[in-house]
Amino acid sequence: MKSLGYFPSQRVGIFIDVANLYHSAKNLYKSRVNYSELIKNLVGDRQLIRALAYVVKSETAVGEASFFEALEKTGLELRIKDLQVYADGLKKGDWDIGMSVDAIRMSSFLDVVILVTGDGDFLPLVDYLKWGVGRLVEVAAFQKSASSRLQEAADHFINIESIPKSLSSIKK
Repeated sequence: MKSLGYFPSQRVGIFIDVANLYHSAKNLYKSRVNYSELIKNLVGDRQLIRALAYVVKSETAVGEASFFEALEKTGLELRIKDLQVYADGLKKGDWDIGMSVDAIRMSSFLDVVILVTGDGDFLPLVDYLKWGVGRLVEVAAFQKSASSRLQEAADHFINIESIPKSLSSIKK
């Protein structure tokens, strides 16, 4: 892990791939992510400019509205898209392009971009933000499920499971 200094004057933007975190926490740890603790720890004493959470809305998901409401209560701005269902039954609902475009758009007024995802598809975004516009890029994800190339490409990788109180048990 590369060591970087944190400065209170750094302007931080957080971009959260909710589906990636949700499935990793559930499948690896039988837990849920405590987004409030996660954001608090990622920002530290720096200045949070915006924190966005990318979610996909399904017609049939039970409890989805309350989950989205809980995300908003933690201070996250939700970016919502409907799940696409194709004629052959294939379902698609990823936010990779939208999340990347938002991070690039906002990079002009951020010093640090924090991508909360383990998805290796974000490698070109990390490279562009670092080398194209000179931003520090931090990646926060579960180390066990995060792309090793994404971990290496980031200026700083934060293993979410090492953040105190970032996971809570799923209640049955």
